[in-house]
This record gives sequence, structure tokens and C-alpha cells, in this order.
Amino acid sequence: MNIDPTDPSEAIRACTLCADRFAATASAHLPRPVVWFRPGIRILVAGQAPGMKVYNSGRPFDDRSGQRLRDWMGLSEAQFYDQDRVAVVPMAFCFPGYNEQGADLPPPPVCGRTWHARVMAHLGDIPLKLIIGGAAQRWHLGTRAGVTATTAAWREHLPGVFPLPHPSWRNTGWIRKNPWFETDLLPVLRAEVQKVLNT
Repeated sequence: MNIDPTDPSEAIRACTLCADRFAATASAHLPRPVVWFRPGIRILVAGQAPGMKVYNSGRPFDDRSGQRLRDWMGLSEAQFYDQDRVAVVPMAFCFPGYNEQGADLPPPPVCGRTWHARVMAHLGDIPLKLIIGGAAQRWHLGTRAGVTATTAAWREHLPGVFPLPHPSWRNTGWIRKNPWFETDLLPVLRAEVQKVLNT
């Protein structure tokens, strides 16, 4: 069996860098990196970090946020989980845990520092990138403007890049306050998704 020395997948799956950090959270869980990428993909979903449901299933966006994201993209579940076409690369590969109030903790920066550049180099050129949430937007776009301002300026990142808010149902209020997201951005995103998958 030939092993690609540039492929960080197995090293990420074996990573325990944050074991002590996770043990100290309210969820007191073990590391379980969720790896969902390979070269040759057409669409990159660059997100934040897995939630507890994804931690348990081992499949990215296997929750209500994923349902909303697939709707935004205009993709079926089978299309979204086709690893030859779509990759999911979060800023942290493990569920970061809950704080004492039961809210998700942010992605540990050490994960992005350790793995993100290696993964992106391994993936090479990607026709379409969806950059979801503040942590991913800071890394990929170099922005400090905040999610609303960055997403509102989505046309500035075309072609090939769409900044997006997190598809969490907690952001339903944000979507209502920013109707341009559904009326202006999403139709262009869906058209671009179909374009890159059919070329």
C-alpha cells in the first residue's frame, strides 16, 4: 500500500493535542477528529468545528445545521457527502466541548495552527470555497471585519469564494435581519455550486 507523505489525514485522525483541554470542559470528552477531505474535490466547506452530534456520528454537518447548509447550496445529502466532490475542513477537527453554560466552545487555535495550512496544501486548487463563520473567515480571507460585514461584502470575493454565516438554527434571527442573504447571495451560490459540479 502506497502512503502519500503529504496527506495529513491519518495524522489528524490520531491527533490528541487537545486531550487535556477537552477533559477540562463541561463535556469532558476525548479527542475524536472528524476528517472529510481528499484532493480533487470541487467544493470546499471551510467551517468552524464539529458539534456534539457530529462528534458522535463522525460525519460533518450531520445535524440541523447541515440540513440548512445543504439547502443553501442546493445539494442533496448524497451530493453533499460525495467525498470526491465536496470536502469539509473546519478550523478545528474535534468538537471543542461545552462551557459551564452549555454553549459550544470556540475552535482551539492550536488545531488550525497545526493542521490547516497542511490540509490546504494537500488539497491544491479548489474551484469553489464556502468560508463559514468568523474563525474560518479570518484564516482564509484575512478579515477582521466580522461575519456580517464580511458576508455582506460577498461580491468582493467572487469568483470562487463565498463568505457565509454559520448555518446554525441559532442564526435564524440573523437571517431575518439580513434578507439580502436569501434573496441576493443564495441564488448566486446555488448557481455556482451547480456550475462547478457540472464542469
